Amino acid sequence: MSQAPPTNPITREKFDAVLFDLDGVLTATAKVHAMSWKRMFDEFLRKRAARTGEPFRPFDIAADYTSHVDGKPRYDGVRDFLRSRDIAVQEGSHDDPPGRETVCGLGNRKNELVNAVIAEDGVEVFEGSLSFLHDVRRQGFRTAVVTSSANCDIVLEAAGMQGLFDVQVDGNTIIDEHLSGKPAPDSFLRAAELLGVTPERSVVVEDAISGVEAGRNGEFGLVVGVARKGNFDQLARHGAGLVIGDLGELLQPAGRQ
Repeated sequence: MSQAPPTNPITREKFDAVLFDLDGVLTATAKVHAMSWKRMFDEFLRKRAARTGEPFRPFDIAADYTSHVDGKPRYDGVRDFLRSRDIAVQEGSHDDPPGRETVCGLGNRKNELVNAVIAEDGVEVFEGSLSFLHDVRRQGFRTAVVTSSANCDIVLEAAGMQGLFDVQVDGNTIIDEHLSGKPAPDSFLRAAELLGVTPERSVVVEDAISGVEAGRNGEFGLVVGVARKGNFDQLARHGAGLVIGDLGELLQPAGRQ
């Protein structure tokens, strides 16, 4: 179990802004992404195995998703996973049809699957995160949502969270502005720039290893890791200065056990 700090370190005296990742921090869509990645890659790997005669080795959420995909822009995730399997495909273009055996086609298939699940099932919001978000806005913090997902608008609408962020930097921004994805700090640095704040007076909130690495690489004042998977030590090792189980912990009275 995590323990809350003796006092909440996120104060207006120290910081001006809080930059939130989306999937896994604010909404429970990380599991939707993980299952969609698995379905897409397993489809591709099964077809490839049948064609080449190689054994079918499925995509493993515990190992492959965490190590190669989680928190990264869609096409980067495709490239990094395929590289881990020594599989080469053409890059393709962003308008490739879903499922075409290119980096972009496979990424677009994954995006298609995510959108279908959201349309069917909606989006679950982490109530502790929503309460914390409202709390920091009441205190006068500037807020941003910073995500590698191109589905940000759809997720925020489904979650009823429109209007709660002063700035949005998402997967579309990353493509349009030619930013490097997490673990590069570019998306967080761009959000800070748009907010008119400095990194050292900004807090990054992430649940993915690539995300906390991005916060560390950008030299942000505090990187908060949200250990949804119980991976407290892992997030700390990769750059989180504070690791908690849920953002709601920061709303509880100081000194609680």
